[in-house]
Order: sequence, then structure tokens, then C-alpha cells
Amino acid sequence: MTTNDPRAKLPDAPLADNERLKSDSRHLRGTIAEDLQDGLTGGFNGDNFQLIRFHGMYEQDNRDIRAERNEQKLDNLKNVMLRCRLPGGIIKPEQWLGIDQFAGEKTLYGSIRLTNRQTFQFHGVLKDDIKPMHQWLNELGLDSIATAGDVNRNVLCTSNPVESSLHKEAYEWAKKISEHLLPKTRAYAEIWLDGKKLHSTEDLAETPLADAVKSGDATEPVLGKNYLPRKFKTTVVIPPHNDVDLHANDLNFIAIEENGKLAGFNVLVGGGLSMEHGNHKTYPNTAREFGFIGLDKVLDCAAAVVSVQRDWGNRSDRKNAKTRYTIERVGLEVFIDEVENRMGAKFEPLRPYRFTSRGDRIGWVQGEEGNWHLTLFIENGRLLDYPGRPLKTGMREIAKVHKGDFRLTANQNLIVANVPEAQKAQIEQIAREHGLISDKVSRQRENSMACVALPTCPLAMAEAERFLPAFSDKIDEIMAENGLSDDYIVLRVNGCPNGCGRSMLAEIGLVGKAVGRYNLYTGGNRQGTRLPRLFKENITEPEILDILKEWISAWAKNRETGEGFGDFAVRTGIVQPVLDAPRDFWIAQA
Repeated sequence: MTTNDPRAKLPDAPLADNERLKSDSRHLRGTIAEDLQDGLTGGFNGDNFQLIRFHGMYEQDNRDIRAERNEQKLDNLKNVMLRCRLPGGIIKPEQWLGIDQFAGEKTLYGSIRLTNRQTFQFHGVLKDDIKPMHQWLNELGLDSIATAGDVNRNVLCTSNPVESSLHKEAYEWAKKISEHLLPKTRAYAEIWLDGKKLHSTEDLAETPLADAVKSGDATEPVLGKNYLPRKFKTTVVIPPHNDVDLHANDLNFIAIEENGKLAGFNVLVGGGLSMEHGNHKTYPNTAREFGFIGLDKVLDCAAAVVSVQRDWGNRSDRKNAKTRYTIERVGLEVFIDEVENRMGAKFEPLRPYRFTSRGDRIGWVQGEEGNWHLTLFIENGRLLDYPGRPLKTGMREIAKVHKGDFRLTANQNLIVANVPEAQKAQIEQIAREHGLISDKVSRQRENSMACVALPTCPLAMAEAERFLPAFSDKIDEIMAENGLSDDYIVLRVNGCPNGCGRSMLAEIGLVGKAVGRYNLYTGGNRQGTRLPRLFKENITEPEILDILKEWISAWAKNRETGEGFGDFAVRTGIVQPVLDAPRDFWIAQA
């Protein structure tokens, strides 16, 4: 259903080429199956380079060795990164053992990478191993459908093992929303599983290929023939803990509890963090409040928001195609009215809610039902066996004995959940022996995060994951010199302005500009509800550290009781707060 509201109409402009390739793809099939037989290249040809993203993969290569291979007249060492679909981040120990085995035997790097999309990634899968990888995942009851591309991606859910009953209800809704918004094409099963049944979902249409081609939008009732204008991200959040960084996402369901039960959700729409250096038509933004809905309208609401963005989003300029730009263009009330029209109900007034924290509570906590939950800090989410710290082996040993589940967090950490009292000591011993628990890790380090960046991300302009550990050592020293070893600043590092490391919701954010150079932002807050502002552009690590030494010293001496650094930066005028991102994000600091 499309409403011809004149305010939703875009100026006439040629469609982006991604629209052509989606339309021509035969519902995401393209010629991927044929391309797999092409042994002349380790990559994918033509449209297939983009289409594999809808199947959860990105083509990459190791940029560290590009020049060397080029000198030897060799093609780049092409491979794929795969991101698993894992709504709410919950995975069983037996599934973990399976992904551990595949990572060790069939990837170039041997690691498991936990991401802030609350799932895991394989990096470095060669072309011959791609189809076996999907079949391997299917046997484990997993898939990678719609974890990339112009679709609704992996649905996040607050990792809250303490309030077990509420978390269980919220997690079930995260799974339902994920299933409801999945592409219904059978392309994934046909290409990767030879048409066999998916063990991970019942929610794919059984439409044969010929009928799918003929029927157009009928096979994709929510996403449509051309899917969405750009990627779309959804969360389920349990206040007061904003561990999923809801304002980085297009659609957010904030759980409202009444009398110990989930009563419904406040709905917030239009968050997102990506931008482009110097392009003032792009900007990050926090999500806008729409209203409250009961549980009977959750799936209708999700489909309505997605379909409005599907029909009204900008398909000519991909840099202005996300939901936040659509809302800005047509107006908030117009967008809300159309969502209400499509879901067949009005939003009720927002129910009271408040966020007081984010990040993960590292260490042991006990849940309502008496079981224990151990949150392990995994720096940058990279599980690999390092000298003296065999992290990947440690997780494998825990998975062999653990009878509960694992919960991946939106902060690249991992929870060993539902540990009975009798097994608590055994789990902790394994974790300590393998370096998964260290009493030397500072709170500052626990509240720092980076995207993958170099050498595998093709968009990276600067280091992030490989930069952060040594940079954190230097920040720890500055914090200690100022008597702040028990405190922290939310610190994020991005290798480029795409936002994967969520620097635009940090108290201090670094965004890569060139190799060894970053833009420095500050003024976000600990709760993740305010964007930071650019302080200085294109500076080196020594320059950044000189600035941070001055800031942290002033914060230590002049902060108010309990005042986080981002609030201090705004109160003392280091930067002016970002109040209305579409209009003031790019205003230069006075």
C-alpha cells in the first residue's frame, strides 16, 4: 500500500544503480550460483558483488598484503566476511563449538569476531568454502539471511540476564520481529542449501523460482520487489539499560513493564550514525519518539514503519536514503500518520521511561531465578588464541561443560548465562586460566570499543581495532595520573565515518580521516542519548593524547559529583551540545 502524500514525493532524479541490480536480481538470486563455479577469481562478478550482502556476506581482502601481491602480478586475496543472524544474541554451547571448529579449520584468520550487532562474524572465508560454510551453519540451526544489504538486519535485544522473566519476553519479541521482517525469497536456501529446508526459520515463502519471478512484490509483502532504499536496523530495549545504543538504529521498541509483566513498547524511529566527511547533507541523528503500542500491534507496527521507509525513502541518493532523512524530508507528523494508517491503530501517549546506563556489567551477577551469569570482557570482540591468552580455546572449553547458553552483547562481549551455583567455580577457573578474566582490565578499557577497520574492511581510512589496545594503555595512564583509575569515559574508535564503532554516541569519539589521522569528537553522554560534536579535525595520536591529558586533568579537578566526561565537556564549554542534528551537527565549534 502506497499513500500518495505530496510531501513524500522526491524530486525526479535517476535511480541509484543498486535499485537496478535489486530489480534485476530475481529476488536476490542474481547469478551467484553460477559465479561460485568461476575459478578464475576468488571474488564475485558484476551485481553479485553487491547481492551476496543480502545473504550476509561482504567481499574483502587483506589490505596489508595488497601491494606485495600486486608487485607479484597476483590478484588481491579475495575472500568473504560472513555475519550470522542471531536475534538477541543468544547461542547454544553446542552451536558455539560448531562455529569454533569452522573458524579454526576454514578461515584465513582463525578467529571468531563478536560484533556490536550482537552476533559473530567469520573473516577470511575463501570462495570454495562459502557454500560449505552456509551448510555448516544450517546444520547448527543458524543462518546469515539479511544481516547485510538493504533489508532489516540482525535485531538487537538488551542483554539483561538478571531480570529473567522480562528479558525472556523481550527476547521472544526480538525473534518474532526478525522473522516477520525477513526477506521471503527462497534464494538463500536455493543457492546455499540446494533447496533444502532451513533449520533456523519457518518464515520463508515456499514459492518456486518461476512463480517468484512472475509475482513481483507478492513474494515480499513487507520489503517489496526492490527491498529497502538502504540498510535498516531494529532493537528491543529494556530500560534503564541502553546497552544496545538504541539511537544508532532505525526502529526501536522500548519495553514497558507493568506489574512485573511486559505491557507493550514505546516506539522510537529514525536513529543512525553514518555520515560522510565534509558532506553537510549527511549527519547522525538520535531516534524520534512516536508513541506507545500494545503487544497486539508490535508486528503490525514494525511492518508499517519498514513499509513507509520502503515507499518514501530516497532511492536516488543512497547517502540520504536512511529513515532519518525520510523523516526530516516529509516531517515527523506526516511519517507518524502514515505508520498509524498502515498498522491500523493510533499510537498511545508515551509511557514514562528513563535510561541511566549502558555498556556491559562485567563479571558475575545473579538472576531472579538463582542462576549466575558471567559477562566476559572481550577486547574488540576478537576471539583468538594470543600468546599467554588462548581466548578462543578458553571459550571452547567452557562450551564443552556449560549447560546454559551464551549471550553475545551489543558491546562485543560475551555472557556465559544460566550457570548453576555448583558450576560457578569451574567456569571461572577455565575463564581465568585462558585469560578470559583478568583483574588488571580497567573500567576505562571495558567502556572502549572499536570497529574492525584495517586490514579487512575495504572502507577503512585509518586503524581502529588494531589501534585501540595500545591507545587504551595510554588513556589508562592518564586516568591513573589523575586519580581516575576506578572511573571511565565512553570511548569509541571508527576507521571511517560509516559509524560501525558507534563513535557518534561516545563521550569521546575518534573517526578515521586518513592513515594515522582522526577527527576528534566529544560531548556525548554516558547514557547514549546525545551526539558528540567535532572538536578538532585530522589530527594524529600524539595530538589527541595532548588534548585528552588537558581535558581529563580538568575533569578530575572540576567535575560535579557523578558527572560523566561528556556532560562535563558540555557544561564547561569544551563543545556546545548537539541539540538538533539536521541543523546544528555541522556547525563549527566557536
